[in-house]
Parts: sequence; C-alpha cells; structure tokens
Amino acid sequence: MWTCLSSIKLIRYLVALKVNGPLVRLPGCVSADLSSTLGTLIAGRLPTREAGPWRKALALYQEGDGADPVQTGPKGYPESLWPIEAALHVYPGKLAYGQGELVLWELKLFGESADHGFFLEVVLPALEEAGYTSDPRWRSRNRLWGRFDIHAVYAARGAQWEPLVQGGRLNLRYRPGPGQWAEGLSLNPVSDRTFNCLSWLSPFDLREGRWEDGVPAEETGRAASGPTLLRILEALIFRAETLITGRRDVSWDIQGVLTPEERSQLQEDVEQARGVSLRFKRLTPPPKNWPGRWTGTLVFDFIPPSLTPYLQLASVLHVGRQTHFGCGTFALSERRRKYFSRLKTGRSNEMRRH
Repeated sequence: MWTCLSSIKLIRYLVALKVNGPLVRLPGCVSADLSSTLGTLIAGRLPTREAGPWRKALALYQEGDGADPVQTGPKGYPESLWPIEAALHVYPGKLAYGQGELVLWELKLFGESADHGFFLEVVLPALEEAGYTSDPRWRSRNRLWGRFDIHAVYAARGAQWEPLVQGGRLNLRYRPGPGQWAEGLSLNPVSDRTFNCLSWLSPFDLREGRWEDGVPAEETGRAASGPTLLRILEALIFRAETLITGRRDVSWDIQGVLTPEERSQLQEDVEQARGVSLRFKRLTPPPKNWPGRWTGTLVFDFIPPSLTPYLQLASVLHVGRQTHFGCGTFALSERRRKYFSRLKTGRSNEMRRH
C-alpha cells in the first residue's frame, strides 16, 4: 500500500459504555446526539479562549424537545460539530438497552488532534461526566446520558485493540501514538477470497461539487444510481489528501508523495475500477433527521483483489461528507447467486406492486 500512510495521523479509540439504568433508549442517530452532548461538555470544561471554537461549531446545531437530534433548518447537518478533525462511529446495534448491556462506539482523532493527551485530559473526563450527569438538558426519561459507566476503552494498533481502560482502571503508562493505527494493518490484495458486496455501515454522501449554504452546486446523480468503485476510490484519494494536508479545498495531488511504483500501480488500479460494473443495489435514504444521503448495499460483478486494500483503507478513514458523524464507512463481503435471486425476486415483486 502507499508509503504516505505514515503521513496520516490517526488514533482510534473503541469505547464500551455499560448501561447502569433499567432501560435506555437510543435516539435515531446516536452519533449526532453523542457529538452534541459530548461537545457541549467539552466546551464547558475548557478555558474561555479554547472553548470559543467549540461553542461556535456547536452553535450550528440545535436540539429539539425530543430525544432525537434534529436538522438545523434547510442546511441540514453541518460537516462537523467539533472544531477538530474527528469521527464518531456508533456500531450498529439495538435501539433499547437494559442494565449491564454495552453500547459500543469508536472515536477517531485525526491530524493535529490525534493527541492522546487531549483524549485523557479533555475527552475522557467529559465522557465520564456524561455518564453521571443530572443536567436536565440531557437526563430526560430513558436517555443514555446519566445512565452509564465507562466499561472499557481500547486503542487500535493495526487490526488489534489494546486495552487503555478496563474495570474502571486507566492505564496511564499506555500512550498510543498517531501512527500505530497502520502498524501491521493488512492492506494487501486479498487473493483467497472473492468480494463483490459492499454494505454501508453508516449513511454516505459522495456528491461532488462545491457547497454553498449547505447545498451542492452540482448534483451528479451517482449516489441514486449507486456509486461506482471508481467514485469510491476517488473519494478515498480526496480523503487521504485532506488528512495529509489538513485542508478541504485541496488542489494538491496525492501522487506527489507516492513512489514511481505506487503511482504506476494507482493508475492501473484506477483503470481497473473504471471497468467494474454494479450488478445490484439496494439504496434507501437514511431515516429523517440523519446525516448522510443514502444507505444500503451494493453488489458488483467482481471486485479485483488489487482494489481491496483501497476499500479497506476507505472503511477506516471514512469517505464522503459528514465523516464527523461516522458517515462513509462500510464492510466487504461475498454474496452468491442465491442472494442475487432474492434481489431479483424482491425487485420484481416491488415492480408488480407499483
């Protein structure tokens, strides 16, 4: 894979929250609720000058009377509620949890914010406060806030998770670094398995064009028809560029930091991706008041093994818009002909109903 991955600073934390109340009901979009609540608590703990950017970012977001986060008018969700490059991905699970059950989510800190000291001194205390808070802004009936303990926290080293907090005890000697996320991570072509199915674990938005007032200047229509492998690869390259440069208005070319061999291989892989056809799709808009634009499953004729490292990397970094809310990550799998038959039958029945 690319040698420039060492230039992408990232610390991944896996957080397990244990419910300590009789019943907790999660809102529709947990990541947005988590971002808003945790961001507000962080801003309240920081000195006034440091808290200013957090309050300004959070001001773009308003919370309704109910438990679910709501969109901020016609603009919808902003790109982020935090003034740092971070992604909050809540693992798919249930909507209701009983006492002793775990809610799992991942926090990814990128760039200059990939600082373990920041996590220990700012994020972790705010998360602890969210677990016992009695503030009426959050502690309404059956909400998560004020009803959990931090059961465990792990940091990623490649594909492994190393313990940071266990049994309520914090290991102060363990200091994860911003490069260990890629150590030993298998980003090589997978030749012993044949992948052709891509299932989005969170909504995604791969629309192109500049945005004015939250509305894209041009609609490509690619999402509605199913993003191609080439489009996903393009989104990964853009994401890698922004993380390396720290800028979203990127005119820089990632090939400038690739070796001649890597540049040649990337060009070959881009051409391969261009020739892969989308066989089936099941895309639906996410529920109301969620970030992202589509969610569902894509089934391709065949995903060449040379492209699997790019897709594995894209699933770690997240691609597209609103990655702060966990958007743009997915899982690869294999689907056989029975699955295709079910898809065809489902589509035929749907057409007959209409």
